[in-house]
Amino acid sequence: MKADIRVAWILARAAGPRERWRTSLTSLGALSATGFALAAITVAAIPGQVSIPYAHGLLDRPGERAGIAFSLVLLLIPVLAFLGQCARIGAVHRDRRTAGMRLAGATARQVRRIAGAESALACLVGSVTGLGVFAVLLAVTGHSPRPLVWAAFGAVVLLVPLLAAAVSVLALRRVISSPLGHFRRTTPGRGRGTVLGFLLAALLIATAALLVLLPRGGAALMPLLVLALVLLTGAGALWTVGASAALIGRKLTHRAKHPSVLIAAARLAHDPWAAARTHAALLLVTVVGVAFTGVRGVLLAELTGRQYPPGNLAFYTTGIDLAGAAVLTALAISLCGLAVGAAESVATRRSGLAAQAAAGVPHRVLAMATLLETALPLAPALVLAGAGGAVVYLAYAAVVGNGFVPLLPLLVPFAIHAACLLAAATSLPLLRRVSHPSELRFT
Repeated sequence: MKADIRVAWILARAAGPRERWRTSLTSLGALSATGFALAAITVAAIPGQVSIPYAHGLLDRPGERAGIAFSLVLLLIPVLAFLGQCARIGAVHRDRRTAGMRLAGATARQVRRIAGAESALACLVGSVTGLGVFAVLLAVTGHSPRPLVWAAFGAVVLLVPLLAAAVSVLALRRVISSPLGHFRRTTPGRGRGTVLGFLLAALLIATAALLVLLPRGGAALMPLLVLALVLLTGAGALWTVGASAALIGRKLTHRAKHPSVLIAAARLAHDPWAAARTHAALLLVTVVGVAFTGVRGVLLAELTGRQYPPGNLAFYTTGIDLAGAAVLTALAISLCGLAVGAAESVATRRSGLAAQAAAGVPHRVLAMATLLETALPLAPALVLAGAGGAVVYLAYAAVVGNGFVPLLPLLVPFAIHAACLLAAATSLPLLRRVSHPSELRFT
């Protein structure tokens, strides 16, 4: 393991211009993860009932602080997914030197460990920078944590690179490099569909059990029921992405009349679960976003429609705004992961794209196929995710009983779908470069 870390350090120091942007993205993701984790620890470490002149009293009581800390921890999920996407796209740009390591006797597992160590080193830079920025913010606000909290900060700085290395190794587990510099990704066949099927069954059983126990447990089981519904819908939407990609690819391959549709369908049929791998965090954010938008509308209507509204209305609106900011942050991170995944897909297929361009396929056809590869399998999954989020906020509206049912949340899946297309479109400049026929000289 020490030899792998030493090799990763040498490769990181000798990184070329094509890899610096990947390292920068990885460091930025680590900085974000460190910031969220340190903020969660700081909020959770505040003792007892206090008076903090921020957020209109939202940080004064332990109950509200626990909710804020839990929300900050949940933001680590899209960040880790983003780091996994950065690891995949990094493997493509390191093919030639990886081939040299394979020729020198390194195994595929050692190559993946070295790639994970590279991600860990880049994340260490980001986590240390995040700790420095957070320490400055604490000094500016006049807050001085206890020594035990500083020890927890140090543990986070070390834990984030370790998590990034684990995510990188997991993301590259199906990427196998040959000694001749050719990368291929093994296809899992039906394995992922089977795993998701078991997961859906387990979540369905847990949700049914919570529904049975809800009349006895009362409000204490309501958060668990909402969490189970969100996870159930997210897992179902994730399965829908893979299943619809396989179905759409198989049907359109035989019936497509436009060349861009035919190219996109062939890619989906070849690896239908690639879309599910990229869109996992995004689908969960969609479920939460639809549910939050609906709950926000119902709650605000209830607060402002009372005959005697609460005296400290800013306490509620501040909490709602902070929750909305967390959802938007998770959406932005997920969209960045989608953009990185689209770039990774284009870079992986650069030899095939160059061959198609050399054969006379116009660039607009290749660009449209790239966008369709994202749009086609994502549409039904977003509809399912939106339906799951709608169930959550409709149930909340039924419990509140004020008769107000907002329709704005139903537009959230369409807005997210448009944002996903814009994120996928960021890979089009790379597509123009890698699809040039001159790329055939390097394949």
